[in-house]
Amino acid sequence: MDESVFPAEAVYHAQLGQTGPHQLPAVVEELKEKAKKLGLWNLFLPDSKDPAHGLTVTDYATLAEITGWSPDIAPEATNSSAPDTGNMEVLHMFGSTEQKAQWLAPLLDGKIRSGFCMTEPDVASSDARNIATRITREDDEYVINGTKWWTTGAMDSRCAIFIVMGKTDPDAEDHRQQSMILVPANTPGLTIERNLTVFGYVDQHGHAEITFTNVRVPVANLIGNEGDGFAIAQARLGPGRIHHCMRAIGMAERALKLLIERAISRNTFGIDLINQGVIQNWIAQARIDIDQARLLVLKAAWMIDTKGAKFARQEIAAIKVAVPAVALRIIDQAIQVHGGAGVSQDTVLAQMYAGVRTLRIVDGPDEVHLRDIARLEIKPYLPGKHD
Repeated sequence: MDESVFPAEAVYHAQLGQTGPHQLPAVVEELKEKAKKLGLWNLFLPDSKDPAHGLTVTDYATLAEITGWSPDIAPEATNSSAPDTGNMEVLHMFGSTEQKAQWLAPLLDGKIRSGFCMTEPDVASSDARNIATRITREDDEYVINGTKWWTTGAMDSRCAIFIVMGKTDPDAEDHRQQSMILVPANTPGLTIERNLTVFGYVDQHGHAEITFTNVRVPVANLIGNEGDGFAIAQARLGPGRIHHCMRAIGMAERALKLLIERAISRNTFGIDLINQGVIQNWIAQARIDIDQARLLVLKAAWMIDTKGAKFARQEIAAIKVAVPAVALRIIDQAIQVHGGAGVSQDTVLAQMYAGVRTLRIVDGPDEVHLRDIARLEIKPYLPGKHD
């Protein structure tokens, strides 16, 4: 990070301005080659899937925090960026031999990017049972109709494949209505309608609104079996929330560093900012909150490693609420100490704030996770619910 990634940040933004917002700057490809040579590649894969590095979810969590210090560059440089990480895990766990050969292999090599189409604009997507996109079988093909949005990665010119979640049987039991299917980006009827900005920021990989109009793909593109979509989504999102939260902790750590450095360098009304009581209180509380949040995420990761994501549901929900709140407050205080510079492009703070704010919505809003935590906490007290 110190020798390669941080010095590349200015180059990255300069090249992005020259090539267009959705073309990958050449400096990232250079970093990818360095990372490969160092063995810092596909770090997110648990040891059971990639014995070469033997990392557990807990091991990777610490590395995710470090890459979170430079979220635009470091995750991709190590081929560990969303949504590809989750898509690769889905293909590894549930994909057929043919699907793995065609799509997983180039993703693991960092040759292509992918998108995950789950969220929809016309329904409350925090409840996956609401999904309206239809996947209908006709002979040896599936026909897909619907609209998705916030499909991260779709604007990148390297995006070659989408995992699309839709309903194959609206009359089935609630959690057996949905399926996941692979749709190549060049399939007729798939239209990228527009890019969606995040608080006005245009991400290099983009977040697209996509329409599917009579999109046809072979039956062999179905991932798993019909009705497996909800279970696959749960398997995908659990570890992914560890990744998001640990990267957010990395951003909080960087914001705290910037806050302290700025406070040391500024004097107002004859007093150095670093000696102001309110600033010292912010710093102390930030250290307490970051360390608490990190330990909670590491506990959730450890539970996934030792018992499985199903048994870490409460902890996973808790970190999705706790970590963004901590990171947002610390980034906001760092912005305050920087004054006008904090909300400008001269620091990373404003863009980090925009990114972390979305985490209160990404992978389920705070309110849904709080509801789940409460239900799990209450359950042992209810008659007949002691299992």
